[in-house]
Amino acid sequence: MYHTWMRYFTPSPAHHRLGLVCLGVGLQHGALPVVGPRVLDHHVAVVISAGRGWFRGADGRRRTVTAPALLWLTPGVTHHYAPDPDTGWDEAFVDFTGPATAAYADLGYIDPDRPVVALTDTATARTAIGRIVRAARQGNPFLEVETAAAVHELLVALRRVRAGTGSGGHPVLQALARDAFQPLSVAEHAARHGMTPAELRTAVRRGAGCSPKDYLLGIRLGRAKELLVGTELPVAAIARRVGYDDPAYFSRLFARRVGTAPVRFREQQCRSVPGGFTNRVPDPARPPTIPPCAPADDARLGGG
Repeated sequence: MYHTWMRYFTPSPAHHRLGLVCLGVGLQHGALPVVGPRVLDHHVAVVISAGRGWFRGADGRRRTVTAPALLWLTPGVTHHYAPDPDTGWDEAFVDFTGPATAAYADLGYIDPDRPVVALTDTATARTAIGRIVRAARQGNPFLEVETAAAVHELLVALRRVRAGTGSGGHPVLQALARDAFQPLSVAEHAARHGMTPAELRTAVRRGAGCSPKDYLLGIRLGRAKELLVGTELPVAAIARRVGYDDPAYFSRLFARRVGTAPVRFREQQCRSVPGGFTNRVPDPARPPTIPPCAPADDARLGGG
């Protein structure tokens, strides 16, 4: 015995330009029929919130699925799965497509190499799917846009609850963040963890959705922005604090990634943010606070 509810949509070409579009949504419960083997031309996220079953992908290997879990069904890849006939499972699925799927895959939010993903919980993912279900009411003039927005929300929610990859509990990411300002190459970072560069790239992409180089760069530039806005340190000193011995290279890199030179960034931020500078380097764990509605005469005071 099983229960099922589903709706399917046909977004227009204009809606596809949103980047992601929802093609369908479903809620199912119980000892559902076997799915596949089959191949689809779009993505499906299948969120299992209770129960257990099995999954077999293109490699032919049968994997056990135990809730909470996610099944990634990706275009052109054979999949075959079913809940345990004795226990069944609770399933919510969303079919989606669009040009933004490539970017989400590059960032690790969609992982074609891991068709079965353990989750820590499914509450936030079910909330996003619930938005799609509510938007699917008959006659909703905002159907395609509301459901497209919810697919973006769903991918972020699934990334947050992926078991074992939260940044706070990922040992490799924690170590990289700790050592981010040291002048080490990716190969040297990998060696510190007894890993090859390829193994480090895989671990960081699964944990942070990007390459080790981009992960380290994001931390360095984030800290550089804090120092530019929160202190009067010269750009050359800031460059050294975040791991760059060559201030000119740091300035070129900052401008290329941020879109403006460090000095210009400081000028822009200090015009728009009251409080001014301090000579004390702010602690990232205890950022400076700015009192609300500071008097104009005191605009250059305070700041941390």
